[in-house]
Amino acid sequence: MDDIFTNLASLRDTTRVLVALYDNDDRLRYANAVFRDVFHLEDHETPLWPDLMRRNHALGQGTVIRAADFDDWLVSAQSRRGKIPFRAFETDVVGGCWLWMTETVNRNGWMLCVANDITDLRTDERSLRQDRDFALKASNTDELTGVSNRRYIMAKLEELVQNQSASELVAGCVCILDIDYFKGINDRFGHQTGDDILLDFARRVHPLVRRHDCFGRIGGEEFMLIFPDTNLPEGRKVVDRLLEKIRTARPLEASPQFFYTCSAGIAVVERGDTARALYSRADSALYEAKHSGRDRIAVSLR
Repeated sequence: MDDIFTNLASLRDTTRVLVALYDNDDRLRYANAVFRDVFHLEDHETPLWPDLMRRNHALGQGTVIRAADFDDWLVSAQSRRGKIPFRAFETDVVGGCWLWMTETVNRNGWMLCVANDITDLRTDERSLRQDRDFALKASNTDELTGVSNRRYIMAKLEELVQNQSASELVAGCVCILDIDYFKGINDRFGHQTGDDILLDFARRVHPLVRRHDCFGRIGGEEFMLIFPDTNLPEGRKVVDRLLEKIRTARPLEASPQFFYTCSAGIAVVERGDTARALYSRADSALYEAKHSGRDRIAVSLR
């Protein structure tokens, strides 16, 4: 057994396969030598994934990011990262290296990343696959905010319910969020500013969303948060932080005193639930939060 672990330790640092492990906060906890070389990491560094991406982008190294706005790219990337148990995709890094990357996520949110260098594959085949990946991304992304769209988030809601039906151990909750008095914002400042507020909301919420959670826009000024494997107190704690972050924001440079708030309705998935029933309870809780004064959380008590 000692020989097995000795050889495994030796191979992981001599192989040309990139290997990395991230915890449920998306902080790098292990990376082998070739991974650190490709992504410009010192031996002692254990950054959060978005911080690593931001640093490398600023220095013109690491992952090639084809987006006019880095923050838009980051929100879109995080809306897909770690949301399913296994994902495979292609990516390229500055210098011409092309990687086939896989992400495997366990129930507690830790992620194993393994990548192989596929630079020698034919360029025309690579372009076809890249076009396919871009099309798939677009089909699951809200065009304005860059977060998941209604199609994707409703599929994750259905998945949450199915998982609950399959296992006594799975718990979760769902939160519907609505920006307060959004029509008044549009009427006062115009629809372009309304779009700016929607984008501001998505960007402020997204950093608070844990990697295994899902966040998306379901229409208009309404958004949804899905918390798998999460009880009500844990989910409410995240939403409490979210509401506080929104109410203290001052997003309009031309109107520095302007602020906005949002309301939230939470429902816990229960044995035998349907996606429709769970959505309906969260929506009813949101109505209660609106009716009782806004800028607050209401919980559906079935």
